[in-house]
Amino acid sequence: MAAGFVDDEGRRRSGSGRVTAFVALSCATAAMGGAIYGYDISIAGGVSSMEPFLRDFFPGVLRRMAGGGGGADGGAPRVSNYCKFDSQLLTLFTSSLYISGLLTAVLLASWVTASRGRRASMILGGFAYIAGAAVSGAAVNVSMAILGRALLGVGLGFTTQSVQLYVAEMAPARYRGAFSNGIQFSLCLGALAATTVNFAVEKIRGGWGWRLSLALAGVPAVFLTVGAVFLPETPNSLVQQGKDRDTVKALLQRIRGVDAVDDELDEIVAANAAAAAAHGENGLWLILSRRRYRPQLAMAVLIPAFTQLTGINAIGFYLPVLLRTVGMGESAALLATVILVVVSSASTLASMFLVDRFGRRALLLAGGAQMLVSEALIGSIMAAKLGDEGAPSKAYATLLVVLIGVYSTGFGWSWGPLSWLVPTEVLPLEVRSAGQSVAVATCFALTVLVAQCFLAALCRMKAWIFFFFAGWIAAMTAFVYFFLPETKGIPIEQVGSVWEEHWFWRRIVGTDEIHASSKLSK
Repeated sequence: MAAGFVDDEGRRRSGSGRVTAFVALSCATAAMGGAIYGYDISIAGGVSSMEPFLRDFFPGVLRRMAGGGGGADGGAPRVSNYCKFDSQLLTLFTSSLYISGLLTAVLLASWVTASRGRRASMILGGFAYIAGAAVSGAAVNVSMAILGRALLGVGLGFTTQSVQLYVAEMAPARYRGAFSNGIQFSLCLGALAATTVNFAVEKIRGGWGWRLSLALAGVPAVFLTVGAVFLPETPNSLVQQGKDRDTVKALLQRIRGVDAVDDELDEIVAANAAAAAAHGENGLWLILSRRRYRPQLAMAVLIPAFTQLTGINAIGFYLPVLLRTVGMGESAALLATVILVVVSSASTLASMFLVDRFGRRALLLAGGAQMLVSEALIGSIMAAKLGDEGAPSKAYATLLVVLIGVYSTGFGWSWGPLSWLVPTEVLPLEVRSAGQSVAVATCFALTVLVAQCFLAALCRMKAWIFFFFAGWIAAMTAFVYFFLPETKGIPIEQVGSVWEEHWFWRRIVGTDEIHASSKLSK
């Protein structure tokens, strides 16, 4: 019904080619951008639960963690379990990364990626990451710590804009899902590195372990920056920049490992000609104003928005904090976080082998159902067993950890990697960079909202916050069922045809506009 997928041999032929060592190494280097993202997501939550860090920068939170003797005996009033970490300054430390990432993606990264290439954007992002890691590790006050996070956000704005485009354009069509999901897998590896580092440095005497946690973000940044210097630009970007056909053909032959690349090159050139036929109109204006881009705009906005509204980043940012809320000690919370990230990473690895076999829709629907059930159970147990004071029994705390693992696994093999892949592969070349900036901006805007509001919402809504996220998971699963066509195996410059065949979007786009667009691209 909603698949909108045509199994057409002619359509597939132009996406032929094998996975060469050249393209695998290039995409693996670019995917370091995902590793840095994962490291930055997870490092903040672990550092925010470390007592030496809180003592240096957020002493009020540390006092609430210690509790009080109650108002009657003159001590400080006891604080609800749900409110111990409720600090807008503490959440600003986390969300400042995404505020600067949002501004960078909207104001600068899209233009650089389109006009100077994907590679240039990755190099700039790498340098910003290195600067941010250095400032964060050397922070002596809250302002400096937040500045370091903001510099990391500049790097995040550039790399999130460029890395996904780079991998999607370099990968052969029939393996594009696996390659793009590799970015989410590298994100999971970055998160695993962060949680492992946090667990190790928490034991360092002297209270400076948090500095090492923050500064080590510079290690993958160095690999990305140095690697990007030697990476080739994508054929799509070279055509967009006006390079001659022979140069692009030679690169495409090297990437695909075959000589017969004329069909694919013709499609890239045709897509660029369609962009030129837009008479120099700004890509952002095109995707926002033209009716034929409504489906792509909807996916660029809604897929990242739904992903953030699953609550996954709330758990990613604050999992150690959340586990301490239900009564775990500092070391136990960090160790449990390491275990959960390992489980999530394994599920993301599995998605790399499943996505091009079963398709995008199947994974999103099954993963959504798994997340919905586990999120509802988490909320139910916390509502029943975690009050304002005390802690749940060890058995219930363990059950909560297991359910969070089930939830993270469902996300890891579905919405996690596919929220990167789907918005990128549905965008035609003429609006690809602009559309990606819309997707990145939406992701960052919702991430800031969740990061800045989660601890306050947890304090006020208590366990009901998890039912709030469960409601959004139900909505987004229904959206996929009715409105997302299948794009498995279709060459990236031909994905636009699926909207014409979809039961809903063909009425929005209009077949006349699709045919007119096709003529421009011939």
